[in-house]
Amino acid sequence: MSAAVESRLAWVAVDWGSSNLRAWALDARGEVLASAGAGRGMLALAPDDYEAELKRVIGDWLPATGRVPVRICGMAGARQGWREAAYLPVPTRLEALARGAVAPAVADPRLAVALLPGLCQTADEGGRAFDVMRGEETQLAGLAAREPDVAGLACLPGTHAKWARLEAGAVTRFTTCLTGELFALLARQSVLKHSLAQGDDDLADPSCRDAFVAAVREIRSAPAAYSAKLFGLRAADLLDPGLPRGPARASRLAARLSGLTIGLELAGILDTEDGAAAGPVTLIGGASLCARYALALDALGRDSRCLDGEAAVLAGLRLAHDALGPAEGA
Repeated sequence: MSAAVESRLAWVAVDWGSSNLRAWALDARGEVLASAGAGRGMLALAPDDYEAELKRVIGDWLPATGRVPVRICGMAGARQGWREAAYLPVPTRLEALARGAVAPAVADPRLAVALLPGLCQTADEGGRAFDVMRGEETQLAGLAAREPDVAGLACLPGTHAKWARLEAGAVTRFTTCLTGELFALLARQSVLKHSLAQGDDDLADPSCRDAFVAAVREIRSAPAAYSAKLFGLRAADLLDPGLPRGPARASRLAARLSGLTIGLELAGILDTEDGAAAGPVTLIGGASLCARYALALDALGRDSRCLDGEAAVLAGLRLAHDALGPAEGA
């Protein structure tokens, strides 16, 4: 496989996060020849470690001679990463991300590395708050690569969910919600861990799905009751005779916690001017999490559409690669 890749390799795309990295070998037409990954992200690496880790993952793809462009988005360009690629302030056109790319020093002459920037937002009287993103902007660029004049609201669910307002192919403002991390903290480190420890929710199960949807609608109507409804999960576990026993009980309660937490996020977003704007929400990410957000949005009467996160990041990196040209990053 490595010989076949090496003979056709034109460039390498890398999404390097806090905990892991994903890499793709691509030919001159942008078709994927091979992919690889590793569990060493920014949190596990010092700046001097990045080149060696990159070569460990993609070394078999590299030719004996010549230079290979490597386009990297994500936390490798953070201040604590390989080299800082400074944030670009919004509004930013998504095809312009490449103008903020930086080239870290490399010892191997076969590598022409470019680290892409993230986006930042400063507070203003119009309601914008201080915020940053790094990595998600490349997925948004992938959306813009498919739809150059894309407009509307996009959501990238995850540990820290990002909501971006797009206008004519540019990010004009965005909001980060700590929803995924909040759910994990509540489920694993709060008193709720005693009720949820036996299992995760499965929204393919009708009872879990119903519990999730009901919780989304409840908290949308009364977001101020969030804290009380959280403790209500523990009380229901102790007292509610209508709940099933065993793992099914934990799954039902986990579905409700998920619905309350995602519903609270949606309540905050949809009550803003941007969130209230007409049109479907574009969800970008993994199929399972996007399906969960799509179900929550549907419960609140909002349409959505989904774009695969891997496809989006690859399209965004292709857009940056085309803008940089083969000599950039040298």
